[in-house]
Amino acid sequence: MSAVSDLSSFPPLDTGSPTRFPADRYPIAAAYFDAYSEEMARAAKSIDPAALDRAAEVLVTAYERRGYVFSCGNGGSAAIANHLQCDHVKAVGTATDLAPRVLSLAANVEILTAIANDIAYEDVFAHQLRAQAAPGDVLIAISSSGRSANIVNALKWARQHGVTTIALTGFGGGRAREIAEVAVHVDAANYGIVEDMHQAIMHALAQFIRQSRMTTDAIAAHVF
Repeated sequence: MSAVSDLSSFPPLDTGSPTRFPADRYPIAAAYFDAYSEEMARAAKSIDPAALDRAAEVLVTAYERRGYVFSCGNGGSAAIANHLQCDHVKAVGTATDLAPRVLSLAANVEILTAIANDIAYEDVFAHQLRAQAAPGDVLIAISSSGRSANIVNALKWARQHGVTTIALTGFGGGRAREIAEVAVHVDAANYGIVEDMHQAIMHALAQFIRQSRMTTDAIAAHVF
């Protein structure tokens, strides 16, 4: 993947207005949950199938060549980034020929706080990439809004240095959706729904890749 030297030429995406939820009060929790579930189903259908296929292809290529896959996010997205390391190392590497090398840039509180305190919070992920990433590696940036400065900076650095970029976004997608080479976007404007979908995408990619490297008998013999 060739490096990109100038990202200012990327035009803003015409993202429209994602569906807002809730639009009214609900009298009981069960009714809210029913509506929440319906909005989750609608949001799932909004995801571009081609983007999912491309994300899986990028990850398989990295895993086959033993490249590193880095993940990052803030808040709930940091938890998904950490969980991604767990499932893509442990699950994808179980009963397959793959041994994924995955690192969450959100997992080490010592590094995060040192960079945030001594340099800038906006640089907490990009600084780690400078030290650890190489051309041909992959960055998965998870951001509901797609606007977080540290996410955008990490994606910019990655693209400028030959690291393939995948972004999981929601709401309008922000700059993260514009910059990433593969944008897996959830058309929703509710943080819980976007984060739930990002978690589901993370799990689905791990399980898809795992089963794609197993025989039918092996799939039947294992719990996913």
